[in-house]
Amino acid sequence: MIKEVLEKEKLTFDKLARHPLQSWEWGEFRKETGVGLSRLMEKEGKKSEVFQITWHQIPHTKFFIGYCPKSAIPDNAAVNEIKKLAARKGAIFVKFEPNEKINPETKKKMARLEKDFNWVKGKPLFTKYTFQLDIDKSEDELLKKMHQKTRYNLRLAEKRGVEIIEDNSEQGFEEYWKLMEETTKRQGFFAHGKGYHRKMWQKMTDAGRGHLFKAVYQGKTLTTWMIFVLNDILYYPYGASSNENREVMASNLMMWEVIRYGKKQGCKLFDMWGSLGPDPDVRDPWYGFHKFKQGYGAELVEFLGSYDLVVNPGLYKLYGLTDKVRWIGLKLLAKLRK
Repeated sequence: MIKEVLEKEKLTFDKLARHPLQSWEWGEFRKETGVGLSRLMEKEGKKSEVFQITWHQIPHTKFFIGYCPKSAIPDNAAVNEIKKLAARKGAIFVKFEPNEKINPETKKKMARLEKDFNWVKGKPLFTKYTFQLDIDKSEDELLKKMHQKTRYNLRLAEKRGVEIIEDNSEQGFEEYWKLMEETTKRQGFFAHGKGYHRKMWQKMTDAGRGHLFKAVYQGKTLTTWMIFVLNDILYYPYGASSNENREVMASNLMMWEVIRYGKKQGCKLFDMWGSLGPDPDVRDPWYGFHKFKQGYGAELVEFLGSYDLVVNPGLYKLYGLTDKVRWIGLKLLAKLRK
């Protein structure tokens, strides 16, 4: 049986959420950004799963796209209900990116769904890979598992007097955003605006799921991180850094102290949110982040990837064509601006 979730079921919903993007608080945050939201709960015997879907209107049309990141793989009953809901919402398709590792069992589940419904491998919005670290070990064991250079760098930061401080205040957020702007400009990355990050910070920290940390050296904030905690798992979704005093290795100590914080909160696993694949290109702009995370002895995990549940096949094909044209145009504009 699958049904829409009521406010009174919030605690149950969060206990079942497989990822912060499926948490109740994340849904409330997304509603404040102006997108539609649906929450479904499926109960099958003793097993229960939740599916939180956001609805995004395609500009200049009356049609929508549904997005269900980091949920379980839905079964046939759930897919039928989601298709009906999507049709009522005017959605062309619903994009799923299950929080499921790729293995023979999960591949078989997806193959069965592809046989019974119109599923298409879609363009990913969330990275297919991440690093995960088992932090249900002693600190000595975790330190031994690190790359020698990583261990050296965090000890260097300690000796230089870098301090790691949790600061969920308004000032803490302003420091976080200042460095976020500096980092995205330096690296040439896309980032959501300040309003988006503020709403996210407020909702997640008010619920006790979000925490802002900063690395301070000689009175200057060099690094700021936002972390999430959900169901005994620690997550590192956002980080930013200053270009100053990079020689004191503040980010290395930040990672270590965040791991220690997660252990104190009873977390068993640290999900570092995203990474490149097993054979990363050194020219990739994310390569430095990938190597940084890898240095802590984490396991590279591969998820199933992105699948589109097609609701309106004709419009889905048309959308795919127009999306390709749009990206060609954006790439051309980027070249012209250089």
